[in-house]
Amino acid sequence: MQKISVLGCGRWGSFIAWYLATKKGKEVWSWGPEEDYSYQVLKNTGKNEYVTLDKSITLTCDLAAAVARAEIVIISISSQGLRGFIRRIKEAADVSDKIFVLCMKGIEADTGERLSQILIEAGIAKERIAVWVGPGHIQDFTAGIPNCMVVDGYDTALKKMLADDFKSELIRFYYGNDVIGTEIGAAAKNVMGIAAGILDGGGVSTLKGPLMSRGAREVARLIKALGGSEFSAYGLAHLGDYETTLFSRHSHNRMYGEMLVKGQKFGKLAEGVMTAAAMKKLGNELGVELPITEAVYDVCFAAPQEGEDSRKLCMDRIAQLFSRDTKFEF
Repeated sequence: MQKISVLGCGRWGSFIAWYLATKKGKEVWSWGPEEDYSYQVLKNTGKNEYVTLDKSITLTCDLAAAVARAEIVIISISSQGLRGFIRRIKEAADVSDKIFVLCMKGIEADTGERLSQILIEAGIAKERIAVWVGPGHIQDFTAGIPNCMVVDGYDTALKKMLADDFKSELIRFYYGNDVIGTEIGAAAKNVMGIAAGILDGGGVSTLKGPLMSRGAREVARLIKALGGSEFSAYGLAHLGDYETTLFSRHSHNRMYGEMLVKGQKFGKLAEGVMTAAAMKKLGNELGVELPITEAVYDVCFAAPQEGEDSRKLCMDRIAQLFSRDTKFEF
């Protein structure tokens, strides 16, 4: 039986541990830093708001032990912390024979690098790296509602092995065939989720149809400029994840955008904020037009002036998209 360690026991990490233990019968360890709130909740109660940890799952705060015993190391943390975290992992244990699976969606804001690139730069062999992304909310999965996801990577045999091994009646996997497009698309859908929330909060939800169409085209242009296939923007990692990100009440990024319009604070992680900054950086460097991304960036990072209405700030920025020159659609 494969030994798997899931590093990160927040929302998605706790679900992955639950899924692999209860649906696939894997020998799973779930790791979190001892001082972390998510870890403490699981340690003290054996559950969080999403899942109840199966008794077969070993919960630990010992990073060295969690990494050393694993054949497959699954990472599910905030994407902006990955660079420092992989250094900690390498200091904690020998990782030369480990398979790494990234269950994260983001782009490093400072560098514009994809998450797998960060692992490669840290000395992890790219043939041992895979990404697991795609649509689905934990609340739906734990209620028995199935969905489709994708496993991508640099080595065909590895991604086929993982997808075939992890599939169940709850998750149907596809093999990805464009790691650039898969990673960029998965991260970029969170930016579009914030845009959708802004439209909801601003009372113009009907614009989410055009957002889906033009957003996917925008992301396709960026993927192509980075050397990937623009068709990846229309796959499970991006367009296929729009329903759960642009429409679902469970979507953190959509809720962040809605609360932003209303001048309210959203207390949970919305990866799309820093992804918007990373995409704006890439667009500037590559000369790719990303009007929706830039609008999201502007409203996320331009705090309202004293006395300025948050709704007006957001909707004025959306209105600027309508003043752009008329163009051929394709």
